Amino acid sequence: MIVNYLTALGLGGLLVGLFIEAMGLPFPGGIMVVLAGFLVNQGRLDFLSALTATLSGYTAGSFTAYLIGRNLGQPFFVWCGKYLRITPERFEQTQTWLDRSAPAFIIFGRFLPGVSNLTPYMAGISRIGAGYFLFYNTLFTLGWGLLYLLLGMFFGHNYQLISGYLNSGLPLVGFGLLGAYLIYVYYKKSKKRIKNI
Repeated sequence: MIVNYLTALGLGGLLVGLFIEAMGLPFPGGIMVVLAGFLVNQGRLDFLSALTATLSGYTAGSFTAYLIGRNLGQPFFVWCGKYLRITPERFEQTQTWLDRSAPAFIIFGRFLPGVSNLTPYMAGISRIGAGYFLFYNTLFTLGWGLLYLLLGMFFGHNYQLISGYLNSGLPLVGFGLLGAYLIYVYYKKSKKRIKNI
């Protein structure tokens, strides 16, 4: 179905799909990028155009979510949390991760289930600078888009297996990378504290 959608709507469909995905709405954006790589492999899409559409759609969606978080703030998310399935505990946990390291949160938070859809909103609520957010968000989007497109190109003939792996395996990788980074930050702060004593 997604291949038919991409074939019919092309790069515009990819851009719109990734805009929706980046807004944190339930949409198979990652699978769309893998399948776009599959179509690139078949010669039905151009690689650079697909990467540009991925980067543009995801960045536009993320920045829109960031602006919503920045302008509506925490009270809005507390008020509508029950409709969006955002519990106060989840909100607080997300805020704690963001306070520890904003760059790691912006880049790796997208891999974490239950946190990924809040990442740009929380960055806006925390009033992180727009340029700062866009820089780290672009780093994530570029790496994510390249990885998914290349996987789609390389394993195009086996895309069902790959899309299942991406949905189940990458959140674990994200958790692992974020955990390693937070341990490193904690270790660095502990070392600094010991030096000051």
